[in-house]
Amino acid sequence: MDMNQIKKYLQENLSKQRCLHTFGVADEAVRLAKRYGADEDSAYIAGLLHDCAKEIPADEALHILRNEFRIEPNAMMLKEPRLLHGTLGACIAQSVFDIYDTDILDAIKYHTTGKANMCLLGKIIYIADYIEPNRTYHGVEELRKLAYRDLDAAIIFGIDFTITDLIKRGMVIQPDTLHCRNYLLMQREGVEQEPKI
Repeated sequence: MDMNQIKKYLQENLSKQRCLHTFGVADEAVRLAKRYGADEDSAYIAGLLHDCAKEIPADEALHILRNEFRIEPNAMMLKEPRLLHGTLGACIAQSVFDIYDTDILDAIKYHTTGKANMCLLGKIIYIADYIEPNRTYHGVEELRKLAYRDLDAAIIFGIDFTITDLIKRGMVIQPDTLHCRNYLLMQREGVEQEPKI
């Protein structure tokens, strides 16, 4: 895989600020991969591509998903179209860069919402997006430390932070986010769960 091709694509399709964030996520993902024993190359690729569709306008993203990839977003994504970029990003990773690794594609697709039973790479990209070095929100330092002690606890912390913010702003909460949180909590309590098909 040609990393220079990916970087060129990002520089041509994302703002400088978004590129800075993207490269920060990719580097953070590699550090987390080293810490938790995940594939570092996959972490870097998923980190680079996680926001590759972020700055495509919502109406255009919707058009591309429906007409080029034959994907009909669910009602929650239509309500919050800023979430379309995860699904579209996974499609771009596959169609433009010939990436077929399901862990990488899932990590890109669910990096904003999370989902139940995420693979290790998915967890790494999810939390790297929260804690990359350019993030400055209140609580980020605590989350950074937690991410290197207990990845699942950090994800729960991040989800709680997000849910609280969404409630304050009167916004909908994606079911995948709730499923992710519940799955991790139940797993930590040793509760057997039905595998998701």
